[in-house]
Amino acid sequence: MENSPPPSKAQPSAQPSAQPSAPPSASPSGFEESENFEVAERPKRGAVPEEGESIGRVRLPRGREVLGVLEQRLGASRILIKCFDGKTRTCRVPGRLKRELWLREGDIVIVEPWEYQSDDKGDVIYKYKSKAQVEWLKKNGYIKIEEEF
Repeated sequence: MENSPPPSKAQPSAQPSAQPSAPPSASPSGFEESENFEVAERPKRGAVPEEGESIGRVRLPRGREVLGVLEQRLGASRILIKCFDGKTRTCRVPGRLKRELWLREGDIVIVEPWEYQSDDKGDVIYKYKSKAQVEWLKKNGYIKIEEEF
């Protein structure tokens, strides 16, 4: 036991011991933000896309459906629509779409004529929400420019 080394004393280091801290670029949640992270800007509603930009899919009339322009709101979820087949129809908004479709005069919509009294009445089933979609319909011949109101 004579040759045993004396008990070592803990020598104070030159720097005080500190707990490791998060790097300054880290967020409060603990995840580091990447330098390559970019936030994509959304186009504003109704904005016409520039050339080369896509507008996504545009819903087209199928089967008996026709395009039309809303002329007048009549109340009780009924509206007067001038259809592009040359007829003016009194249309209603079905209950499942009442809260979703906010219609104003001049809106372009898709109308499904009723099986009975198809020349006079119909249901509104879709509203084109952006100007870009309406421009695409005009450009591709679905809406005739001279028929606009």
